[in-house]
Amino acid sequence: MRDYSMSGPPKKPGKSADLRSNPHEVLESSSQIALKLRALYNSVEMQPLPDIFLDLLEKLDQAEKLDEPKV
Repeated sequence: MRDYSMSGPPKKPGKSADLRSNPHEVLESSSQIALKLRALYNSVEMQPLPDIFLDLLEKLDQAEKLDEPKV
């Protein structure tokens, strides 16, 4: 079996090499990623809690009330 890992033409520098030479593009890319992550977070934050989760929270509240010492 032939090992192809060291053979072949030299690779051209990829986009990451271009970004290292232009810090403005790195900042712009990072800003775009941050905006998309913020939009995703906001959309998840606006979704309602599933009923099963609300039921679990209610059961936990009831269990805490039963464990509280009565004064």
